[in-house]
Amino acid sequence: MPSDLELPQRGQPIPPEFFRYIADCTYDWESWFGVDGRLLWVNAAVERFTGYSADECMEMEDFPFPVIAAKEHERLAAFIRQMSAGSTANNIEFEVIHRDGSQRWIAMSWQPMIDASGQSLGVRVSGRDIADKRAMREELRLHNEHLEQMVQERTTRLAELERHRAKMEQLAALGELAAGVAHEINNPLAGIRNALLLIKRHLPSDIKHYNKFDLIDREIDRISTITHQMYQLYRPSQQEAVSFSIRRTIEEVVSLSLPLSRKTKVDSVTHFRSTQTRGPLGPDEVFLREGELKQVLLNLVHNAMQASRPKSSIDISAVTDDRFLTLSVADRGHGIAPEHLPQLFDPFFSTKAVAVGQGMGLGLSVSRSLVEAMKGTIEVKSELDKGSEFIVRLPRRLDPVETPDLNNEN
Repeated sequence: MPSDLELPQRGQPIPPEFFRYIADCTYDWESWFGVDGRLLWVNAAVERFTGYSADECMEMEDFPFPVIAAKEHERLAAFIRQMSAGSTANNIEFEVIHRDGSQRWIAMSWQPMIDASGQSLGVRVSGRDIADKRAMREELRLHNEHLEQMVQERTTRLAELERHRAKMEQLAALGELAAGVAHEINNPLAGIRNALLLIKRHLPSDIKHYNKFDLIDREIDRISTITHQMYQLYRPSQQEAVSFSIRRTIEEVVSLSLPLSRKTKVDSVTHFRSTQTRGPLGPDEVFLREGELKQVLLNLVHNAMQASRPKSSIDISAVTDDRFLTLSVADRGHGIAPEHLPQLFDPFFSTKAVAVGQGMGLGLSVSRSLVEAMKGTIEVKSELDKGSEFIVRLPRRLDPVETPDLNNEN
């Protein structure tokens, strides 16, 4: 403002040039477009938004297109047509490209300019910096997304827990029923075994069909094994934990599986690895219920052999670290159908019944019961026509006070 310009007194008419000074000193970006759409005037604030001076902007063709992001041009053209038709608008957001290549955001508002006689003078356009507003909006959006994700995760988790609770109640009831049936079967079964022994002792061994006594005895043993498994569904035996070598246990399981290995023509390949860095236990030493763990391994190995193709092999691996033991039994069989995976550990569910005409579906249920009783987990990965892998993860030392329960770990 010229220093010799006399300021108007209160109540006096304001000279027109003062309004230009007011507009030039406005913090927002102000523009005046004529009725033909050409830029007639822009204030100095445009340089803060665009990096171009007011004089440079006046020389631009089709201002403000050169300073608006290319992706916004079509939308800007539509709004300019609306301006020319006499419309008004508030806070229409556009992305501005600064001279240095950075992106800025403005909210544009416009309204028609009309003189005292009602003639159109063009359009006044104001641009306001909304960088802080957009940053807050983005922060709020991210916060809302995070909250929605947390709600979704919590809802999913609650649904999973409810399904798990219902499943556990169902399995507990089924296990209790199975234990009751097993108890009722064991009593008469013991009587049958004793009667068989008495008859066998009083008959000469050279009579016809004497060898059938051994067959009957084996079948009684099989029934006894099944009833024992049924009882374990409800109440695992919980043997005392002892210190033993997991490598030796795997070797014993492989040795016990040799008859089935010869029958199915499936070999076993064992692997052991330790990443232990400290601790009182040796690299292959664990402190667990050896008999129960051997039962789990034996069941998984037998299942793998029965599921494998002849002249193939299964992999049995054990990995120890400072705290945990991870066991894996993998076959190269036909795999498990995806629809069967959710039921795989349910009592009396078996895919063997169709495949090889055997299996009551208790082995995996009992295995899971035994593993979870040792505060571990068991899971399966399977692909059709590629095979399956069962993974057991257990604490290396079963201590009621200090042992972490893997079933409750996040």
